[in-house]
Amino acid sequence: MSDEPPAPLPSRTLVGLLADPARRAVFAAMVLGADDLPTIADRSGCSTRDAVAALDRLTAGGLVQALEGGRYHLLTGAFGLAARREAPPPPPSDFDDETADRRRILDQAFDDGRLVAMPAKHSRRLVVLDHIAQRFEPGRRYREREVNAILAAVDPDTAALRRYLVDEGMLDRSGGEYWRIGGTFPLD
Repeated sequence: MSDEPPAPLPSRTLVGLLADPARRAVFAAMVLGADDLPTIADRSGCSTRDAVAALDRLTAGGLVQALEGGRYHLLTGAFGLAARREAPPPPPSDFDDETADRRRILDQAFDDGRLVAMPAKHSRRLVVLDHIAQRFEPGRRYREREVNAILAAVDPDTAALRRYLVDEGMLDRSGGEYWRIGGTFPLD
């Protein structure tokens, strides 16, 4: 049985479904393994009537699936689908205009625009960092929180990426601002 709803739920729908305290309690009980009405009501601390109302709303909203035999299944995959749907698009570079060697390195390091492995070998790490540096416009100054927002789309460890980019001479910093100083530049 799939944990994903038949269609991706918008994040606003998910937030709305969990805005009510009774629905949150029922959701929490189901996350912890409750899958029938008596257990859900007991573990959520809700009356049977409130648990039924919450389950009806969660089912109608597409976050819970009613099964045969009075059981319920939580579609936890809805959160991952919503997160992917809301994520910023990958950078315009699709590795198409890269050399075969660079494309191979980037394909190994990235999956759907997200960094999955920072190469240990310095020359390969430089290729990955150069690709990440392309996200920064030359000549523009960025506050640290802007840098973090850009880098978070690549990897959650923004501090490590900032450090790599500065240490390898692709970004520079001073007074809480960062700017691009290195990496390859398009020959437009």
